[in-house]
Amino acid sequence: MHGWVCSELAGADALRWQALPLPEPGAGELRVAIHAASVNFPDLLVVEGKYQVKPALPFVPGAEFAGRVDAVGPGVAGWAVGDAIAVIGSHGGFATHAVVKAAGALRLPAGFDLGDGAAFAFTYGTSHHALIDRGRLRAGETVLVLGAAGGVGSAAVQIAKAAGARVIAAASSAEKCAFCAALGADATIDYGRENLREAIKRLTDGRGPDLVYDPVGGELAEPAFRSIAWRGRYLVVGFAGGAIPALPWNLALLKGAEIVGVFWGDFIRREAAASAAAMDDLARWYARGLIRPAIGQRLPMSELKSAYRTMAERRVMGKLLLLNT
Repeated sequence: MHGWVCSELAGADALRWQALPLPEPGAGELRVAIHAASVNFPDLLVVEGKYQVKPALPFVPGAEFAGRVDAVGPGVAGWAVGDAIAVIGSHGGFATHAVVKAAGALRLPAGFDLGDGAAFAFTYGTSHHALIDRGRLRAGETVLVLGAAGGVGSAAVQIAKAAGARVIAAASSAEKCAFCAALGADATIDYGRENLREAIKRLTDGRGPDLVYDPVGGELAEPAFRSIAWRGRYLVVGFAGGAIPALPWNLALLKGAEIVGVFWGDFIRREAAASAAAMDDLARWYARGLIRPAIGQRLPMSELKSAYRTMAERRVMGKLLLLNT
């Protein structure tokens, strides 16, 4: 097998494509022949040592991938060679094979595309947890999605629409806004050239959005929070913009608003049953055609460093997949 190996926390340029021994699955484990892996923003942080989870060196990065089982370890029931599988973890995906815990793997239903499987759990799981669980989204409410053309943002647009919301998608260019409109957004804001607060006011008749879904942070956070509706919920999803904002607390007081933290990684660990039920809901929505990963780019696994650059420069629309061919 081969994999991209991180031997030092020095960023993507330090990664090396190496031949590695093909591992045998131990008790409770499966070996996966990886078909596709998706690149998510935390994958940038983990090879720089800036993410909450820090795998022991050396390691193969890549937190989300899908493929087929090609070996079953002792004591594993219910899995067989050839089964379609998706995995979400902390590392291991940017390779040709990986050994994973059977208990944490996701079986892909019949008809679920393997590429979609590699682009599904992280972004749709995060966005469902944010909007439906933490945000208590109700049909008829208005949702503002920042960074709406990215992986979690594009999933949030689709989930909010499937839940009956009116969706305003905000992104950094006209091209990205057109992408969001094609996903079903009711209105778009190009904050690369428009004043965010003025655009929100215009599109909501001055009322503001009921929910703000924010995976960006930085300079967008305060104008978005100042625009929120009475009793609005501001979902803190991430900080792809780089800076962690410091919001004046009086804004929450004046709007009777909530600032709600969203940490899907700990949700799936602490509330496994609720997380599994959410994934079941999402699988049913996928089968009905209500949601589907927007794959903006597919690259060979050998072009990982190019994928990292694209992600770092925020040029990804939807999800970016790496494929073993």
